[in-house]
Amino acid sequence: MPSRSSASRVTPYADALLARDLPALDPQRRGEAVEFVAIRVADLPAPMKLAVGILAVVFDLGLSLGSRRTYISVSSRLPIPFVSEYPRLIRSLAFAYVWEKWPDTRPDGGRAQVEA
Repeated sequence: MPSRSSASRVTPYADALLARDLPALDPQRRGEAVEFVAIRVADLPAPMKLAVGILAVVFDLGLSLGSRRTYISVSSRLPIPFVSEYPRLIRSLAFAYVWEKWPDTRPDGGRAQVEA
């Protein structure tokens, strides 16, 4: 069974990143997407899970140091190899979940308006 402790390390950053990238996504949907990311991280092979866990700790420290919005904005655009892959991993898993589960989601995360 996957380790929940390794998965739970990604949730703060994943939640903050999705809140920034998809501001209109309602909290319940964002929570589901973050949970999906955590489950997928828990299912990673051990070496990759270790690397993601280390990055999660580093990114969580950054979240606790200052403005969440500024940190997410800067950290999600870092051009540093390996480090830049962490936000991309989180984003790709979450976006795939959101648009697979709710295909009518708008680019800002909001629900599409139904035309009458």
